[in-house]
Amino acid sequence: MRKSIILSVFLLISLCLLAACGDSSGKKSDGKVSQEVTYASTSDAAGLSPIDTNDSVSSNVTAQVYETLFIQDPKTMEVKPLLAESYETPDENTWEIKLREGIKFHDGSPFNAEAVKYTFDQMKDPKRAAPRASLLAPIDSIEVKDEYTVVLKTRKPYGPMLAALSHTNAAIVSPKADKEGDINKKPVGTGPFIFDEWVEGDHITLKKNKEYWGDPAKLEEVTFKVVPEMSTAISMLETNKVQFIDNLPSDQLSRIESLKNVKVYKGEGTRVSYLGFNVEKEPFNDPKFRQAVAYGINQGAYVNQLHGLGILNESIIGPKVFGYDEKAKNEGYPYDKDKAKKLLEENGYKGQKITLLAANRDNYMKMAEIVQAQLSDLGLNVEIESMEWGTFLETTRKGNYEMTFLGWANSTADGSELLYPNLHSDNIGASNYSRYNNPEFDKLVDESRESVDQDERAKILQIANVMVMKDAPWIVMEHGTVTAAYNESVKGLMVSPNGQWYLNNVSRE
Repeated sequence: MRKSIILSVFLLISLCLLAACGDSSGKKSDGKVSQEVTYASTSDAAGLSPIDTNDSVSSNVTAQVYETLFIQDPKTMEVKPLLAESYETPDENTWEIKLREGIKFHDGSPFNAEAVKYTFDQMKDPKRAAPRASLLAPIDSIEVKDEYTVVLKTRKPYGPMLAALSHTNAAIVSPKADKEGDINKKPVGTGPFIFDEWVEGDHITLKKNKEYWGDPAKLEEVTFKVVPEMSTAISMLETNKVQFIDNLPSDQLSRIESLKNVKVYKGEGTRVSYLGFNVEKEPFNDPKFRQAVAYGINQGAYVNQLHGLGILNESIIGPKVFGYDEKAKNEGYPYDKDKAKKLLEENGYKGQKITLLAANRDNYMKMAEIVQAQLSDLGLNVEIESMEWGTFLETTRKGNYEMTFLGWANSTADGSELLYPNLHSDNIGASNYSRYNNPEFDKLVDESRESVDQDERAKILQIANVMVMKDAPWIVMEHGTVTAAYNESVKGLMVSPNGQWYLNNVSRE
């Protein structure tokens, strides 16, 4: 009797699961495709506040919940109004922005000029220490002209203003939610999806915002699933347990492309990946040591393993970024093992112990292993230390490392907004992980940001780019492509050259 009861319960549960979940094709029991998408990421988000985070894993989530005043067209990268309706520039230091009316945050509070001012004030507040405060650094004052008009005044002209305001970290948050709770754990924006839950280390779930001010999302639910091993994520994509992955690993590209019912997207990108030195520590503060390492690294050994998912170019400003000059690609340190060894010996660095810090993500670990082998071949004593993504970001931001691997998606696709946040001394302790400090370089970058003459900006950026390449706080490993693989039932997905994607126009058929 007991066995019969257990068997009956088992059968009942099985039938319920089948009815709820449908089959592996994503279809429900009524034959319709479920309007749900699960995205697999090898790392969990560091946080869910655009003010307090600065990593691609977090921004993938926040971009669906929050919105910016302006947005870049994923095809053309042209900046267009989003929460803003229009703007005027009465003079070169004033930006008067008219906002859309009648929009509410997910908590019911109003989106208005006060909300924009609050968000930007928080971004600029040194006590908050926003990682991307640099986006708004040129803004001297934020004024509320009326309920739906905000006026931004700069000390000097700011050429990349609209690009900066389209960055996901410049998204507008609910002042009410930020004051009364922790938006880094429970985000509240105006976007097409509403935060549902975050089980740290496992998943984040978003639900459709049924009261969205624009065209409502077609998806009912989006899940960001943490899958630490990419090979496991690919298997889950194959069996339709997840429907979307990005940043495809080159060594598994052929496997992904062979999957039935899976489509692959590849496109030119703005991302740059690099090996960075902590220039506040010895011997990494010595240009001769950095030059020796630069000569001793053959980036081609890494790029060749990418199977077309990256290009070799030692220019820090990449080909898809404003300010790139093709001449720069020849201004770095070409691979020369003998010259590297000679520099190390002449300066007393032979046998120097080095720790390479790498986040536990496939591409960074691969870089670390290749660089470890090459530097060991020069006679250096090299170890690799790996770290979980969130801990890694906090550790590197504080400067608790010697050499590490990082990337910059360059969401603005503007050279000034690559060099300023990453290498200007204003951002040491925030986004300048290498802690690089060069007053002459700083001056050039400032000039590139303060000019509204685009030709002049391009010339200045080339000079600054070559200068920092020669100083070598970074060694560029590759300029990447943007990639994604998704179930063929997923329609409307677009990936921008900066790697950003939005799910408001995505559906399943």
